[in-house]
Amino acid sequence: MFLAAVSDATAKFKYFDIFMILFTILIFVGVVRLLTARQKNKFAIAFGIVSLLVFLYSDYAMVTGWFK
Repeated sequence: MFLAAVSDATAKFKYFDIFMILFTILIFVGVVRLLTARQKNKFAIAFGIVSLLVFLYSDYAMVTGWFK
C-alpha cells in the first residue's frame, strides 16, 4: 500500500489536470461575463475573482510539478 502511494506521488501528469484547466477556463469566462454585464453583481464578481485566483495558483503549482 505504501509503495503504491509513493509511485502515484511521483507521477508527473494526471488526467485530473485536464479538468483543473477546463474549470479555470470556465471560471475565467464567467468572470468576464459578470464584468461585462449591464447590471453588476458585486458579490458574484468578488467570489468569481477569488475562485479564479485560487484555481490559477493551483494550475501554476500543477504545471510546475510537471517539470520537476
